[in-house]
Amino acid sequence: MVGPARPQFVLFGSSIVQFSYSHDGWGAMLSEIYSRKADVFLRGYLGWNSARALQVIDQIFPKDAPIQPSLVIVYFGGNDSIHPPPTGFGPHVPLNEYSENMRKIAKHLKSLSENIRIIFLSAPPINEEQFRKSIDEIDEVRTNESLRLYSQACLEVAKEMNVKAIDLWTVMQQKENWKDVCFTDGVHFSAEGSKIVVKEIMKIIKESDWKPSLYWKSMPTEFSEDSPYDPVNHEGKRVNISDRVFNRDIEVD
Repeated sequence: MVGPARPQFVLFGSSIVQFSYSHDGWGAMLSEIYSRKADVFLRGYLGWNSARALQVIDQIFPKDAPIQPSLVIVYFGGNDSIHPPPTGFGPHVPLNEYSENMRKIAKHLKSLSENIRIIFLSAPPINEEQFRKSIDEIDEVRTNESLRLYSQACLEVAKEMNVKAIDLWTVMQQKENWKDVCFTDGVHFSAEGSKIVVKEIMKIIKESDWKPSLYWKSMPTEFSEDSPYDPVNHEGKRVNISDRVFNRDIEVD
């Protein structure tokens, strides 16, 4: 820990989390919004499914950690939904098993602290044609219909476990030309796709009655007090700009 303790936000999931700092990604956007307010930790693992996550969740989120996260955003489902190959191996997880794995993930996270907040991201849609062109040596089949089923299962578990959730499968397809603008390879998010994710996350955080609030404008800014070293405006008065968000493409109000 460097400097004063801040609330910890953890992004936990597969490659959609691991790559969330690439291509003006949603993880990078959240880090910018919450700069000087919360520390955003990336725990993303390329190729993982919900079963692999459960194998090590005690190591990623140990119950005896001196500081527990204030918020955990969880994404698994895309790899789970991949059709099983003839060999029987691969990342596919049957739908019922996936639901049970997500229950166990929610249960473990809730056991860490009474104050922990959790948001599930459901499986997003896929541009099947773009994805087929982007893979070469990997033999896997993903379909939008399969992702719909896993998205729905995620939402059902979230409701059952009293966890906030974002229906990415539906909300992304509401954007015009979503297939052309939301992905880099048919699966992983472009900057436009990431903006949708961030807007939905911020909407949940703002509208939730969490105490303390985790909405960025409601949180204290580290070292925000007036200082003689603050910038000076044209009238010669000091201007405290500590709460500004400089990425104008992010609508966070």
